[in-house]
Amino acid sequence: MKTFAPRGTTEQIEEGRVFAPKFDADGLVPAIVADAWSGEVLMLAWMNDAALAKSIETCEAWFYSRSRGALWKKGETSGHVLRILEMRVDCDQDALLLRVEQAAPGTCHTGRASCFYRAVSLREPAGHTLVLQFKKAERVFDPAAVYGGEPNTKASVTPSGSTPSTGEPPATE
Repeated sequence: MKTFAPRGTTEQIEEGRVFAPKFDADGLVPAIVADAWSGEVLMLAWMNDAALAKSIETCEAWFYSRSRGALWKKGETSGHVLRILEMRVDCDQDALLLRVEQAAPGTCHTGRASCFYRAVSLREPAGHTLVLQFKKAERVFDPAAVYGGEPNTKASVTPSGSTPSTGEPPATE
């Protein structure tokens, strides 16, 4: 079921007042989430038609989990709900920006304020293994305490399925 207006001409999409989001081939649109007060980018997630409609109706951030194939309300488990103060759409209406107020500190499932806590080394020759630099990597909450070791917590398992190192990242800036 289509909830939003059909796409129009380029002029209508770029200059018009009708919200007609462009979903990709999988029926998804990327949503950048930023703190409404500081402007800090907190996360990137995906919305399908239903998640977008629910987010607009409730003023709370709902997303579509590509791995689980289901809607999820940000903060439903952790209590770290994101209240949407403003939603913007880019010029092509194929990306969203949610300016949010956080119910609790920390948006990332790893316990950090933002999912973007590492920087990629630049000006490195092609073919080299790039080293990530930790930036603002301190944890603002304990994921084990918040999620209780739930298996759906990404922080509890590494991509290989082994338990992650308990060591802290290098000092932050």
